[in-house]
Amino acid sequence: MSAYKSNSLFYEILVYLMLCIIGVSTLFPLLWMLATSLQDSNADISSLKSLIPEKLHWENYNTVFAETNFLRAFMNSTFVTLSVTVGQVFTSSLAAYAFARMKFFGRDQIFLGYLGTLMIPGAVTMIPTFIILRNLDCINSYSALILPGIFSAYGTFMLRQFFLALPKDLEEAAMIDGCNSWLIYIHVILPLSRNALITLFILTFMGSWKSFMWPLIVTHSSDLYTLPIALAKFKEMFGIQWSLLMAGSFIMILPMLIIFITGQKFFTKGITLGAVKG
Repeated sequence: MSAYKSNSLFYEILVYLMLCIIGVSTLFPLLWMLATSLQDSNADISSLKSLIPEKLHWENYNTVFAETNFLRAFMNSTFVTLSVTVGQVFTSSLAAYAFARMKFFGRDQIFLGYLGTLMIPGAVTMIPTFIILRNLDCINSYSALILPGIFSAYGTFMLRQFFLALPKDLEEAAMIDGCNSWLIYIHVILPLSRNALITLFILTFMGSWKSFMWPLIVTHSSDLYTLPIALAKFKEMFGIQWSLLMAGSFIMILPMLIIFITGQKFFTKGITLGAVKG
């Protein structure tokens, strides 16, 4: 029995040791980025000594905002990302509710067709989407940055799987109390789907915040640049100055870290949605 306990303790220590190694290796790039952003512009960043700056140059962050259009890009990214995220959660939840709880002719066939769009690479639909927006005179505007992102087949599929697992008794009770489909959606379905909605919010926020190719294609004015584009243009202005580049990069990833850490509890619960039905 003692041998079994010893083996169990050994494997437990081994698992925790491996988790610590994985955790450190995951955090190392972030720590290197932060340390480099506080280095002098002439410092050597190729050695491990660069992880401990001799002097903290917080003015690097001030330089990023003062000598570039970074603040405008940050505000653009915030506005576009929140608009896309809120819009996608709203439209996906509406479509998921219709596909999961309402009965109409061809519902399952329409859903399968909608789901089939997930197999089409984004690069294939990029040109047709651009042509449509150009014909609508939306290129180089916030509309071009926001409208294509507020509809998601994946978000609809994810929320539909969660809605299917909700008990129908609550919906029937609400109907007896006089609620129509819209009131059931607002007062019954959405409050019970908080974990799923927050999970979709986090995933959509991260995807939209770091989006580079689409904003690069549809924007020409520097006043509409989002953070990924501003960061790419940053090298054209200052060359490869690693301290300033890492300061801009750290500013860019900070909101994603805050969103993920804040919603981690809901994300962990929501990512398993649909695994158990009933």
